[in-house]
Amino acid sequence: MLFGSSGIRRVFDQELIQIALQAGSELGSRGNTLILGTDTRTTNGILASALISGFLSSEGDVKTTGIVPTPVVAFAVRTASAGCMVTASHNPEEYNGLKLFNPDGSSFTKVQQETLSRQLGTSDPADWTHQGNLSSIDAITPYTDSILDKVHVNHELKVLLDCGCGAGSTVSPGLLSHLGATPVCINCHPSGHFARPSEPVESNLLFIPEMMKTTGARVAVVHDGDADRMMAFDEQRRFIDGDHLLMLFTSYLGARNVVTTVDASMAIEEIAEVRRTPVGDSFVSEELRSWGEFGGEPSGAWIFPKQSYCPDGPYAAALFCEIAGEWNIADVLDAMPHYPVLRESMHRLDSREVLRAIGADNPTNGVRLSSEDGWCLIRASGTEPKIRFTAEGKTLQKAKEMLDCGQELVRREKTA
Repeated sequence: MLFGSSGIRRVFDQELIQIALQAGSELGSRGNTLILGTDTRTTNGILASALISGFLSSEGDVKTTGIVPTPVVAFAVRTASAGCMVTASHNPEEYNGLKLFNPDGSSFTKVQQETLSRQLGTSDPADWTHQGNLSSIDAITPYTDSILDKVHVNHELKVLLDCGCGAGSTVSPGLLSHLGATPVCINCHPSGHFARPSEPVESNLLFIPEMMKTTGARVAVVHDGDADRMMAFDEQRRFIDGDHLLMLFTSYLGARNVVTTVDASMAIEEIAEVRRTPVGDSFVSEELRSWGEFGGEPSGAWIFPKQSYCPDGPYAAALFCEIAGEWNIADVLDAMPHYPVLRESMHRLDSREVLRAIGADNPTNGVRLSSEDGWCLIRASGTEPKIRFTAEGKTLQKAKEMLDCGQELVRREKTA
């Protein structure tokens, strides 16, 4: 399977270079202009060059942005036919890949992904008289100007900012400063070697509370490698889980219609009408194109349709700082519902077959069992011979009941 839940992503190798070349050639045959950006990985040069070569050879023009966050590319695509970000997002440095965007900033849909996958390697290069043109553009200025028009921050707010040595380093420090906040920057120099594991989960950020205490920062925000994600810490130096960040943004924006994923807490349904998608920001993005005022998933991908349909870490960081200047976020979070969540996995060599047998159209999207006071999501791992279970209940007992229900459904299923 070429595409995952958020673009093409794999350990860097010769095949990935070939994929980039062929993807560029196929994309060039469809439209006349491509916006191309990269994160900070050491393999970005060769992958970007391969994609550029393919696109130019199909008579397309390429405009490069240099190292920028993924949402900067998505925002700039409104002036082009398509966009591509060379990145592996929060994966370790040895990975790389491609994220593809439509002119409205949305990720390529499932249909677009399947079409591109089928047609890789079928386009012939144009002759020497019909090659495209390569140029560079400033994509950061219009992107940050757009945020500066929408967000306003208390000038006395001191915020700890950790970009993880990723692409967010080129935007978020300056953006927060221009908004009037006082960012205390750590890991804000672009590097192909991340200062910490790139995924912004609590276990990778255990040093943040002490850094907040030392620097006197009121709150903290962190990015992953390409800064399409943003996670945060409140005034009590507590990590804010993705479900409660989803509810915080929903409440502050006054959003009544929200799109999120099947693994998000049912608590969001207490404050908004919700539509759920499979796990993956591209699915959230696709649904938001026709319904909803705000969307996101608990991994830290927050989508603001008035900006674009791409998860936007710097925008989310700016908005979080605006909220921190007006609300006591810790008090707001404490007043929100907190329901027990249980996660377990089961080793099954036949994981994908089992998921199909119990009704999943796509094993990695899984099956969600729901009741009035709880739910259980059953998914096949995309990387290991495992079935993963996530269960939530309004009480711990209900969460255990839903987990048991999901596991029993799998145990009863025997495949050939």
